[in-house]
Amino acid sequence: MKKTGILNPALNAGLSRLGHGHLVVIADCGLPLPAAGPVVDLALVQGVPRFTEVLDAVLAELEVEASTAAAETGPEVLGWLQQRGLQPVLISHEELKAVLPQAALIIRTGEATPYANVVLRCGVPF
Repeated sequence: MKKTGILNPALNAGLSRLGHGHLVVIADCGLPLPAAGPVVDLALVQGVPRFTEVLDAVLAELEVEASTAAAETGPEVLGWLQQRGLQPVLISHEELKAVLPQAALIIRTGEATPYANVVLRCGVPF
């Protein structure tokens, strides 16, 4: 049995398949997700798990070279991203939603803070 890191099998498998340049979306519970696609839905109830909890777990596993968020994102969420060393490029929320079909992995959280979404572009650790 795995004792550290991400224990969710679907999320673990999704992260293991990622390569340089792949996009990973960490989404709040309100972001409209594609009908078909690589979604790992972690939402249990509103607020669980929190965006920051999922982001921290994913960042511990992933090399990230860039990030993107919606221009409508509030200072609280931008602060969460900046505290973790991310400096997201800001695009409109509509443009962010248009990126979803290109994502190699979408992770839905239970977060209910508006615009708590980020697109991470995978880097290489060497």
